[in-house]
Amino acid sequence: MKGRMVRLAGGDRPAVGFRLDGRSLEARAGDTVLTAVLTQVGSLRLSEFGDGPRAGFCLMAACQDCWMWTEDGGRLRACDTPVSEGMALRTTPPGDETWPTRAS
Repeated sequence: MKGRMVRLAGGDRPAVGFRLDGRSLEARAGDTVLTAVLTQVGSLRLSEFGDGPRAGFCLMAACQDCWMWTEDGGRLRACDTPVSEGMALRTTPPGDETWPTRAS
């Protein structure tokens, strides 16, 4: 899948490896999770309300549009969380859980 964002600058920063839904991907040091994911794929996750893919909205951690899961079950806001080497992310909730509507 083609990324939603195109990197125009910063491509010379060191590479950072991370996983998304089990796939190995690469970001750049200093990228947020939002930037890291959207330069690789078209969305962060599907809406829990069935109205399509989500890609962040406010980009300043005020809304709830960019929540993602870590493979160990934690939740993070992609727009203000720096990507880190070895980070393992999910676009769907782990297990049979439903997507929470407020911070846990």
